[in-house]
Amino acid sequence: MKTDLTDTTASKINKALVKGRRAIGTPAVGMVLTLVIVTDEENAYDALKAANDASREHPSRTIVVIKRVSRSPRDRTKSRLDAEVRVGADAGTGETIVLRLYGEVVDHAQSVVLPLLLPDAPVVVWWPVNAPLDPASDPLGALGQRRVTDTYASEQPVRDLEARSGTYTPGDTDLSWTRITPWRSMLAAALDQVVCEVKGVEVEGEEFNPSCELLAMWLADRLDVPVKRSLSSGPGLTAVRMATDCGPIVLDRADGSLATLSIEGQPDRSVALKRRETAELIAEELRRLDPDDTYASALRFGVGRLNAGIAEQVRAEEPAASAPVEAAPAEAEAEAAEPAPAPARKAAKKAPAKKAAAK
Repeated sequence: MKTDLTDTTASKINKALVKGRRAIGTPAVGMVLTLVIVTDEENAYDALKAANDASREHPSRTIVVIKRVSRSPRDRTKSRLDAEVRVGADAGTGETIVLRLYGEVVDHAQSVVLPLLLPDAPVVVWWPVNAPLDPASDPLGALGQRRVTDTYASEQPVRDLEARSGTYTPGDTDLSWTRITPWRSMLAAALDQVVCEVKGVEVEGEEFNPSCELLAMWLADRLDVPVKRSLSSGPGLTAVRMATDCGPIVLDRADGSLATLSIEGQPDRSVALKRRETAELIAEELRRLDPDDTYASALRFGVGRLNAGIAEQVRAEEPAASAPVEAAPAEAEAEAAEPAPAPARKAAKKAPAKKAAAK
């Protein structure tokens, strides 16, 4: 059942919800949380479809907040709230409220959403696109126990990761982090099968994919080894190679669905690592509403430290490589003590002039 309300209020929306539940014969509210989706008109359909699919696992009241852009200065001074109220088959297993805000009310969206939240139930705020760099300080983000963003939809994912590492607040999470859950599980299981020390790691994936950066930061943070980030044509993450003192461990996924796990001394195994839909990702995030400390630790490691560890290791090895060169002066003195042939003596006389010219 769908009810359209034009130039309405939060009170009228609540009345329409009660009327709709009674009309379909389900007056009781059996939802476990409120999911607030902040998006634009272009991405509203896909986000709402993903939320409806996820509601089969997590029955919830979904509130979609669409901030409409006013074209003229006169329209910007006029506040208006339009709403769609969906219950029953049109709203998955919960309830859906689509809010369209016009004019000055756009800057006070939290005042519209607050009366529509389920009482005594957790609130999750999700930005499919155009997420703030500090979700916890956003007026709508302040309403939620969990705040879900997606840096994959950002124009500059690496910059956003760096910014969010400084503004992280317990409860923040990222769907780019959720995408690598199967990779993290598989790599942890692979390391449990061997007794080896990891010397270095290489994470390979397409450019501008924040999931690759987050996986690299997680490995660098947990293993405390240099991690190199290399590029490929994708799709997404394509390979992780770990160098250990027992031989290499490689998890390679070239086609985006089936991966091959190779461990030294063991037969290669095929594992399913398909790229998941947004509905699966948001459903996973709704399973836990406590702060994700592992994500926070990986995020705070910092993107800039990934290849910096490789550079520091190279610099540390340079003195050892140049040690034999230090013995050259002693050998030169021993050779100078012996009488040199005439051509050599002539070359020795010309050497100081060449050094002076070089200076």
